[in-house]
Amino acid sequence: MKLETVAGKRVLVTGAAMGLGKLFAEHAVREGADAVVLWDVNELALRETAAQLAAEGGKVHQYVVDVSSQEAIREAAAAVRAEIGGIDILVNNAGIVRGNTYFWETENRADIDKTMAINSLAPMYLTLEFLPGMVAGAGQARVLNIASSAGLVANPRMAVYAASKWAALGWSDSVRLELEQAGHDHVKVTTLCPTYINTGMFDGAKGILFTPMLEQHDVVDTAWREMKNGGALVVLPWTSRMNRALTGLLPIKVRDFYLNAVGVYHSMDQFTGRK
Repeated sequence: MKLETVAGKRVLVTGAAMGLGKLFAEHAVREGADAVVLWDVNELALRETAAQLAAEGGKVHQYVVDVSSQEAIREAAAAVRAEIGGIDILVNNAGIVRGNTYFWETENRADIDKTMAINSLAPMYLTLEFLPGMVAGAGQARVLNIASSAGLVANPRMAVYAASKWAALGWSDSVRLELEQAGHDHVKVTTLCPTYINTGMFDGAKGILFTPMLEQHDVVDTAWREMKNGGALVVLPWTSRMNRALTGLLPIKVRDFYLNAVGVYHSMDQFTGRK
């Protein structure tokens, strides 16, 4: 069933202090959500975003949370339930990227654990906190998981990030199918798989043939609309959908030749990331 608006719903967004997360929270405020819960590890930026959204009329609740910690997720989720009750719309947006070196050149092994914890495990543990309540309830509920086009194809110089997003995509779409199989049609899971977005997170990454850097407002608008519609998978832009189809059909050597030729395999060569 389509969800026309999140008015009256309780919305939680992770990584909400800036970038896509902030834009998702702005959508919730504009549509009149009954509560907009902001989670982020950056206390200063979180405070500024919360103040801005409150000034715009949002019913904002802010929590400083390091989602790489399972204990922090449990504690913050319990605090949210105590303060406002369950969550109707969950946006698992928080993510990090480490790249620009070959895997065997990894110097800080903690980056591996951090990347997998934030990009793969955090959405699982956080969803586990609130999905049972969504399933038990009668109202329309949604989970929007931000994966990546890096979860659709292999990509040199971002092996761990790609692994984390492959895991996120596989888990997210499997939960979608589980909900359908169990007959919980009022709860929908949407997975977003965009290429590089102009949030600063992928500064230095090179464009791929016919694939410009995505505009963050366009990505959020599309994802928000598809989330409310109950769409299963959002792959942006069209070239990523084409690459996904082709790489599923082509022999590996031909696939590698093609993805190398269009620039996918060298897109992270000059990556710097947000300063």
